[in-house]
Formats: sequence, C-alpha cells, structure tokens
Amino acid sequence: MQRSENTNRLANEQSPYLLQHARQPVDWYPWGEEAFARARKEDRPIFLSIGYSTCHWCHVMARESFDNPEIARLLNQWFVCIKVDREERPDVDQVYMAAVQTLNGSGGWPLSVFLFPDGRPFYGATYIPPEGRYGRPGFPDILRAVHRAWQGRRDELRETAAGLIRAIDTDNRPGRGGIEAGAVDRAFRSLRDSFDHDQGGFWTAPKFPRPVVFDFLLTYWYRTGERQALTMTLATLDAMARGGIHDHLGGGFHRYAVDRSWRVPHFEKMLYDQALLADSYLDALQITGKEGYRRVVEGIFEYVLSVLRDPGGAFYSAEDADSDDPYRPGAHGEGRYYLWTEEDIVRTLGARPAEIFNYCYGVDFDGNVPADPQQEFSGRNILFRRHSDGEAAARFGTKEREIGESLAHSRRFLLSRRDRRVRPHLDDKIITAWNGLMIGALARGGAILRRRDLVDAARRAADFIEAHLTDPAGAGLLFRRYRGGTAGLAGQLDDYAFLVAGLLDLYRVQQDPELLQRAVCLTGTMFRLFEDGEGGGFFDSMGDGTIPLRLKSDYDGAEPAPNSVAALNLFRLADLTGNEQWRQKALRTMEAFAPRLNSFPAALVAMLCALERSRDEPRQVVVVGRRQAADTRKLLAAVFAIYDPNRTLLLADGAENQEFLASGLPMLRDLAMRNNRATAHVCENFTCRLPVTDPAALRGQLGRRQEPAR
Repeated sequence: MQRSENTNRLANEQSPYLLQHARQPVDWYPWGEEAFARARKEDRPIFLSIGYSTCHWCHVMARESFDNPEIARLLNQWFVCIKVDREERPDVDQVYMAAVQTLNGSGGWPLSVFLFPDGRPFYGATYIPPEGRYGRPGFPDILRAVHRAWQGRRDELRETAAGLIRAIDTDNRPGRGGIEAGAVDRAFRSLRDSFDHDQGGFWTAPKFPRPVVFDFLLTYWYRTGERQALTMTLATLDAMARGGIHDHLGGGFHRYAVDRSWRVPHFEKMLYDQALLADSYLDALQITGKEGYRRVVEGIFEYVLSVLRDPGGAFYSAEDADSDDPYRPGAHGEGRYYLWTEEDIVRTLGARPAEIFNYCYGVDFDGNVPADPQQEFSGRNILFRRHSDGEAAARFGTKEREIGESLAHSRRFLLSRRDRRVRPHLDDKIITAWNGLMIGALARGGAILRRRDLVDAARRAADFIEAHLTDPAGAGLLFRRYRGGTAGLAGQLDDYAFLVAGLLDLYRVQQDPELLQRAVCLTGTMFRLFEDGEGGGFFDSMGDGTIPLRLKSDYDGAEPAPNSVAALNLFRLADLTGNEQWRQKALRTMEAFAPRLNSFPAALVAMLCALERSRDEPRQVVVVGRRQAADTRKLLAAVFAIYDPNRTLLLADGAENQEFLASGLPMLRDLAMRNNRATAHVCENFTCRLPVTDPAALRGQLGRRQEPAR
C-alpha cells in the first residue's frame, strides 16, 4: 500500500467520496478483509461510516468530526474505522441501512454504524454532531459509551446484533401465496389519499420526486380511464417544473424539496433523477402534447449532455449540494452556486428585463426563502415560477410572446454569468446502473422529440459500457464503476437490470439486433449470479463474506427496486423473443414479493406496472420496411408519438433484425411491404387490423386512450 504520511488508506481508492476523506486523521480502511482481519485480531468493534460525495450532511459530519483530531484519536484508539461509498457498494449500504431503520425507525446519510468484527451491527445512527445538539448526543459521548459497553456489556451487544439480524432476515423471507386481485386498486387509493391537492406531490414536506409513482399512475389511467391518476401526475410534474427544485437556468432537477411547495431544494443533482424524470416528462408530452413538457425535458438533456457526460460518452454520477459562495469569497455552503441577489440580477439584465424576470421568478430584494432556520439563504433568492407569462403580460401591458422572449433572453444572460462561478464538485465516477437509466431516457427522448443526437448519445453510452464496464474475460459479467481509466467492483443486480432496460429502450428505437442480443446475454448472466432458486426473484447482490445477509429491496423509491425492473424486463424480452420461460420467471419474481404487494402495494408501484403488463392483452405494432427509408421512419415516429406503456414495437426490415426476431416469432417471416411501401400491422390480443402505409392511418389505429364505458 502506497500512501504518504499525510494520507490514510483511502488515498489508493477511486471513489471521489473516499478520496474526500483520504487526508483526515482517522485511520480509515476501505471495505474489505484487511479491516475485518484487524478487528478480529485486536478484538475491536468496527465503526462504519457510509455516505456519498455530493451529500451535504456527509460534508458537515466530515468537517465537524472526522477532521477533528480529538475525535479521530478516540476512533483510532478504540475502533477499526471503515468508510464506504454507498453508490459503489449499495449492497453494504442496504444491510446497514436496514439495521439503522430497525433500530431507530428511520435512516439516511451519513450512516454511522457500529459492528462486531464479523460484520453484525449492534448500534447505529445517521448524522452525529460533535457535541450534544438537535436532541442528539455528541459523537465523543457515543464513542465512549460504545467503548464501555464493548468492555463490560458485550453479551447485551451480541443479543442486540442477533435480534437485528433476525428482524432483517424475517422481513426478507420469500413470499407465500399469490398477489391479491385488488392490490393495484389499493395502491392507487393510497396515493390518491396522500395527494397534496394544493401543491402537488404526495404527503407533506420534505417532498421527493418519485418517478416510479408517475409511471404507475399513468399506467393505471391508461388501463382504467381513472382521470384522477392522470390529474395527480400532471399536477405534480407542473408543480415541480415551476418550483425551485427545477434549475430554471441550467436545466435538470435537484434531489428533493425541503418544503411543501417545491420551492427550496436540497441542491445536489443526481444522474438517476435526471433519467427517471426525463421519462416522466416525456410521458406527459406524449399524452398532452404541451410544449411546456418538451421544454423541461430538453432542459434535462441539455444539462446531462453538457455537464455530466464523460468525453468517452458515458455519464457521471452527480453534482454536489454544496458550492462556493459567489458573493462571499472563501465561504462555502449548500446551494450557493444557484442563488442570486436581486441587485446582481438587475445589474446583469438591466432595469426593465430584470423587473419582468424578478416578477416571474419570485425574486425579492430581501431574498425569497420563506423558511430559513439556519439563516443559510439570507438575502438570497432561489428561482421559481411565481407568475406565468400570461400574468406578466397583464401586469406589464404587453403580449405573452414578448414576455416569453424577454425571459428567454434573461435566462441566457444569467446562465452565462452563473457559468463564470465555481461549479459544485462533480462526482465523476461512472455507475453502470445509472447509465442504463440514462441510455433508456435518451433513446426514448430521441424518438419522441425526433432528435437523432439524443439517440446517438444513448448508443455511444451503451457502447462505452460494453467496451469499458464489461469483463473482457467474457460470460457477460459487468463491473459497477469506472473512473480514471479503470473499471472495478462487481456489478450488482441493479447494474444488470437497469442496463438491460436501457438496452431494450434503445433497441426499440434503433431496432439493431446487437442491442437485443446484449440484453439477452446480460439477462442470462443475471439469472446465474442473482437468482434465488428457492424463494423466487433475485438477490440484490452477488454475496460478500463480510456482509451478514443477502437482501432483496422491496421499495420502489427514488430509484425502482431492481427486482421490479427485472420483472418488467423479462416480460418485454418474452414479447420480443417468444421465450415463455422468461414470462414464467417474471411471474415467479412478482410472487416472491406477494406479502409486500398485498400488505402495502404502494411501496412497489414499479412492480405493479409489471403486474399490469402481465394481465394486459398483448399489443404489438410491426413495421415492415427498409431500416433507413423515410417512409419507415415516418411510421415509427407515429408509434413513438402516442403514449402506450406496454405496446411492443418490432421492425421487420427484410434483413438481419427480421431474421433474428423470426427465430422466436415465426410469423414475422411472412410479413412484407405493400406496394413496395413501408407497412404497419397493428395487433391486439393476437388479432391484427388491416395493414396501413399512411402515418395518419396508423395514428388512427393506435388512437389515444379512450375513456371506457361506465
């Protein structure tokens, strides 16, 4: 191990988060056998700290405690200290987050856990202050108390650890029985009852974007005609787009809002949020045709392609919540990069444009943050849409078009000025799973927005993963992380499931059989590495001798649970290949989660989307035509213009793709163009309508969702 006197063992790691802690006086170890061996040899407990590089409170705890020589002395004297990047090792984070949630009823990051040398947890918390405050004991007090308990009451700690492992294991037992018929309707009612009719979103503050909920509600609306499902989704998307959680200058969305009205964000920007929210706004655009949704989603893609894209074509993980203060040199804090003073805006734009901009974006002379207990945002403004273009036109006695042009001009000027500030820290590691999500979003975006550059960006990222994050030894093995020219860490279930989902979305657009073959290969590897042959479904990780349990996530949160995505992938692959065994595997995966789906179905809304697909009548569009011909592209564009969450699209190109598909779907061999023109066949429940060659006729056959007879 090579490290200087001023660094600890983390200096040799690739993770930006671990490297942030490499110069601390704490004698940190990365997760691995070396740390556990020392703990066993010296009979010490382990202190485990889990976080990620763009986490605000992780920075706070690092500054207050891990940089503190006296706290570091206590840690080094009594504990073996391990630091983990949760984005690199979600399997480690999953187990110990479950332990802390079991102990305390809640969790979060930074995660602080005390373990036996065999990895069993016995005490844990999240952020711990350096001295008692916020109703929390101070970190030195906790360290002394744990040390005393280790010396004198170890049997009690063993009992606590055994109880925690039993509780987590019990919650993760395989399901018994089937999924109740009313689970989908009960999930809808649960979301309906928690909906905030005034501000959009669900429950109260803080409010987190949860795009899987939008997927579920739109699927539910499409199947049942329940307009409230559509209304709740669009109202929330509209509120988020107006709010401060949306970066109105640079595009994209922050992690979550701390308030009910989406005005005050937690300022970090995550790749997975951009991908999943892009999909949600694309759905809204397909359904409504409203240009506002187009502008939002194009802003997301502009941000991702300009800031988060690696020169090789893949995508970085995140930008930090904290940043340098442009108004106070040397100061640093949350969201500083994004905040404005009213004086700065007037100076930048001039009086009249600034008056219009400040009216529309809620800018006040004294600042506009309504609740600021820490006085972090005093005198500063977070941009949000307080007034519409129409309201501004009435206020200033002009036309909406002129207001729109003025605001667009002002946004460009302010963005140019903001670009001269010091950007937040960029976590430039490339995570396979999150790239899979972005590949899918870009592919869909390119097809729906009719932008070839987005499809090309998706393909370039997919090829990067194939070249740099796939084990050259073969067998379809994935690495999880790439940084600094090096790939590392075994792929987790979400890496396989999310990448397969992205490849299937890209295949739907490009109809390149190589993409489908990659998805098939990766799915086979996923079965080999993760399948639970006894209980059904898939473990989230490959297993690690230092982790006490292998778990299966049963909550579709900011990201969907990997099993939910895997189940939907299997249904899609069965439809594309005719392999009914995969359909049966998908059904068995969902049955493994029957207890969760029956007791709290709103927890697994992405899996309910897979369940809806399993109950749907098969719907296909087969376009017969030459791949690059204009008439073929027009028919494909007609399909992408209309929202239908479960329709399968196939291209019979008279060449490689048609032959590959026909090996599992023999009926494709007999399809041909009519009058030498690209031809579409719309089939539902194994019955096909008359073939059409005109895009308008195809749109008519596809239709928009019709309200069912009541």
